[in-house]
Amino acid sequence: MTAKTSETLALALEAIGLTTLAAKARTDEYHDYLSPHALPELMLVTDLLLAAQDCEDDSTKMSILLLRQRCISGEFDATSEEADEWAKSPDGVETFTELFQSLRKEGE
Repeated sequence: MTAKTSETLALALEAIGLTTLAAKARTDEYHDYLSPHALPELMLVTDLLLAAQDCEDDSTKMSILLLRQRCISGEFDATSEEADEWAKSPDGVETFTELFQSLRKEGE
């Protein structure tokens, strides 16, 4: 299931014609917690910059760059509810378990 913020991002991407990036958003590829990538926001702003560079229509290029700035400003960041949901998920529990174990080892 697509996270709420991922769907919001996908709709914004579709509104300016970036359907391939919208499909990635719908699979949570750019989501703060659900992405398989370490730095999903960096991937998103890079993908948007590349899309703008490839765009020949000045109006669309401006729309892409404005959306990129909205992403940089955090408009599509995961909500605290999404963070809490992830923390309770198997991935979140595993991540916190590994983190606490490594902190204990450092403290020994």
